[in-house]
Amino acid sequence: MNFPGAIANRESAKYAIIGAPLDKSTTFQPGTRFGPEQIRSFSHSFEDYDHHTGLRFTELDVYDHGDIRPSDDVEEYLEYLSGITSDLVNEGKFPVLLGGEHTISLAGFRAVNPDVIISIDAHLDLRDTFDGNKYNHACIMARGKEVADKITVIGARAGSEAEWVQTKNEDITVVPVEEVPNWEFDMTDKSVYLTVDIDGADPAFAPGTGTKEPFGLTSRQMQTIVRSIAPHADGMDIVEVNDRDNGEAATLAGKLARESIFGHATKEQE
Repeated sequence: MNFPGAIANRESAKYAIIGAPLDKSTTFQPGTRFGPEQIRSFSHSFEDYDHHTGLRFTELDVYDHGDIRPSDDVEEYLEYLSGITSDLVNEGKFPVLLGGEHTISLAGFRAVNPDVIISIDAHLDLRDTFDGNKYNHACIMARGKEVADKITVIGARAGSEAEWVQTKNEDITVVPVEEVPNWEFDMTDKSVYLTVDIDGADPAFAPGTGTKEPFGLTSRQMQTIVRSIAPHADGMDIVEVNDRDNGEAATLAGKLARESIFGHATKEQE
């Protein structure tokens, strides 16, 4: 099943959707292996026309590369996924990865090699390892620090004491939920990668995720943040959607993926 409206072929595409159904290290409720399928399925009801931008999704040259199935070796899988994503980036396409657990973002980071990573997430994910595993989904921003100069985490409200100590460093910025209404994107001169963990939303809006954290962002706040960043981003992903709800998380994820592409396309047409 392709992402609805992704009707371009690879040669002519400007945007490339890549499914990455990795489900190896989720620490509470698994199910992210079904994430890409869920997101595509629950995006079928969306209108082609977007009144906010005046654009039609089917006219934006979006290509769906399909899912890259994980192997048992996560490090090997990430290298393979990064290689495929890099090929698409080198062909001039804007990559949109659909997870899968948050670990898959490392492939996007490596392919885009951004100056800045902006993460919408309930969790800091700054542990260097978790249970001895540096590719655990709770370590993805620690891996991001190995690629980018600066990390910004929007909506974070959970982390260990050691992780919160790290946020005092100059290369890490945290925007708490209560400060989101006053936050403005001001990195238009930087290469930016956007990663959206669906648990950045309050569980009331997106219950289909493995590590729920109350007191989160509203779906409207997520839309506003994505709209402000997407025109300036060089790649993005949406992760941690599972199949443990009635499609609320997948519906929000699908809509945010489209918001990113619509927003980026608007910038391209200026």
